[in-house]
Amino acid sequence: MPKMLKTIIKFVCFLAIGLGLIWLVTHNLTEKEREDIVMAFKRANYWLIIPVILVGVASHWYRAVRWKLLMVPLGYKPTTLNTFFAVMVGYLVNLAIPRLGEVTRCGIVARYEKVPADKLVGTMIAERAVDLLLLILIMLVTVLVQIDLVGAFFTEHVWLPLEQKVGNKSWVILVIALVIIGLILLVIRLLSRSKAGIAIKNMARGVWTGFLSIGKMEKKGWFIFYSILIWVLYFGMMYLGFMCMDETRYLGVKAALAVLAFGSVGMIATQGGIGAYQLLVQKTLLLYGVAATTGYAFGWIVWIAQTLLVVILGFGSLIALSIYNKNPAPVPDKV
Repeated sequence: MPKMLKTIIKFVCFLAIGLGLIWLVTHNLTEKEREDIVMAFKRANYWLIIPVILVGVASHWYRAVRWKLLMVPLGYKPTTLNTFFAVMVGYLVNLAIPRLGEVTRCGIVARYEKVPADKLVGTMIAERAVDLLLLILIMLVTVLVQIDLVGAFFTEHVWLPLEQKVGNKSWVILVIALVIIGLILLVIRLLSRSKAGIAIKNMARGVWTGFLSIGKMEKKGWFIFYSILIWVLYFGMMYLGFMCMDETRYLGVKAALAVLAFGSVGMIATQGGIGAYQLLVQKTLLLYGVAATTGYAFGWIVWIAQTLLVVILGFGSLIALSIYNKNPAPVPDKV
């Protein structure tokens, strides 16, 4: 199957899931509930979204700064602006095609800063691994600090469905996993001596070198600091977002933590988070006494603000890249 066709199919599938979730939530709404959602949008104070956007810009900026730290052990020190532009263009591409944005941002830095692309992929994987670890940690903290409320929600909507789906078939899953691993190892062994196998091996070595950069950093403390700061800023966006609606203004730190944790899962689940993000935010806010229609409207307001930020900064970064790099590509500083 052609690569372009696979990409199109992937895009359509992710978008269809998101649109399906929107339909699932809205198709049974009564006329009164539809009016409540519209009124919630009308009552929102959109001027208070501005601080949310400013905090969002800061989170993206520090993500670029953190990424630079992973390139230093590789012998490169790209400019912060080019790294920031690459991050924003990557986010923009992710809105259209899931995960392609990660490759895109590596390609941009490779082009303008002359850093080997395979090593950049390794740094990106290391960065995502740290983010995933922090997200899991946030979810655990969210459940533990309000075990009676969020713990019950997690058990009912996540753990029990998973347990029912797997049931007593865990041994089957284990056997299938071992068979797949065995097949992968066999294919690797067969290809290891071919030209394609050698090329793949060299690429994998470059990716692994980039991944190991996280352990070779001299400024590990700063990397940890920026990693925590990014998620603190994400939390700040959510907490400040509560201020834009009277119905959510009274919500505190625990509610913001829960919306951040479960909403982040929604952003991963579908195309740009559409459908899944709004649904998870709605279900989470129900735990704190927020009406379903208000929670759904709030989810859309926050999602639209985040998406517009990515679209504006993403397209702006595309333009800025050509202007900033109008002169011959800057030679990266060797460390």
